[in-house]
Amino acid sequence: MQESQEAHVSGHLEEIVAAVSVTPRRKPQSRLPQTALFQPPREKLHLCEEKATRYASSHEYKQAVHELTRCVALTRICYGDSHWKLAEAHINLAQGYLQLKGLSLQAKQHAEKARDILVHAIVPPYNDDTDVFRCSVELFHTLGRASLSLQQVCQGQKKSKEALPHYQEALECVQTSKGDKSRECVPVLRELAGAEQALGSHDTAIDHLSQRATAVLRESLEAKVGAFGDFSPEVAETYRLLGGADLAQGNHSGAHRKLKKCLQIQTLLYGPQDKRTLATQQTLDVLAKAPEVAVKLKQAPKAKCH
Repeated sequence: MQESQEAHVSGHLEEIVAAVSVTPRRKPQSRLPQTALFQPPREKLHLCEEKATRYASSHEYKQAVHELTRCVALTRICYGDSHWKLAEAHINLAQGYLQLKGLSLQAKQHAEKARDILVHAIVPPYNDDTDVFRCSVELFHTLGRASLSLQQVCQGQKKSKEALPHYQEALECVQTSKGDKSRECVPVLRELAGAEQALGSHDTAIDHLSQRATAVLRESLEAKVGAFGDFSPEVAETYRLLGGADLAQGNHSGAHRKLKKCLQIQTLLYGPQDKRTLATQQTLDVLAKAPEVAVKLKQAPKAKCH
C-alpha cells in the first residue's frame, strides 16, 4: 500500500518536473533562451502536443510518452484539476503507454484517472459538448484496450471481463450518438469481439462483429452506388466484403448471391483473367458445392442472371 502511494506521489512529481523542464533532464548543461524559459504554459502545452504527435507518427513511443507526460502536467496548470481537458490528457498518455510493451498497467491507471476526472468535470455548455462526448468514447475504448492488454500479459480471463463492459459502454455511446449502423461502431466492435474471444466466446465474438459490420456495409452500399455508380471498384469491393461476412456467419446462399454480383462487376472492370476476378470465381466454385446453394442453383432457370 505504501509502495503504491509512493509511486503515485513520485509519478505526480515527475509530471511537474517534466512540465517545467524544457530540455531533456540528462543535459542540464545546455542553456535555454529567455523566450523558451518564460514561454506561457499554453504555448508550452501546444508545443508538447505537437512533439508527441510527431514522435508517435515516427514510432518513437518513449519520446512520445515523455511529451505526453508533460502535457498532463501543463494541462493541469492551464485548466485545473477538474477540467475535461485534463481527462483528455490522461487518455492520450494512457494510449501512449499502450504502445510500449509491458506498460499496460500504467495505461489503465491513467485511463481510470481520466474517468474519475470526467465524472466531476467542468464542462462548458456550448461548443465543447462534442469534444467531451468524443473524449468519453475514447476513454471507454482505451480502458477496454488497457484491460485486455493486461489480460494478455497475465494470461488470465479476469482482465477481459473487466474490459468487456468498457467496450460495451463505448459502443452504446457511439450507437446513441451516430446510430446502430454507423461506421464508427466498427473499431469498438473489433475490440469487443477480441475481448469476447479472449473469454472463450468465439462464436459470440464472430457473430457480434460480423452482424454489425454487415449492417454498416449494407448502409454504405447505397451511398457507394450513388457516388461511384453500379459498376465501380468500390461497389465490387463492398459486395465482396458483404459476401465474406455472410460466409463467416454460415449464410452460404447469401454469400453466393453477393459474390456473384461482385464477380459480374469485376469481370466487366478487370476482365475474366484478373487475379481479383479469379479469386472471386474460385470462392464461388467452392460455395456452389454447399448443399443449400447447389439446390438453389438447380432450381433457378439457366437463362436468369441479375
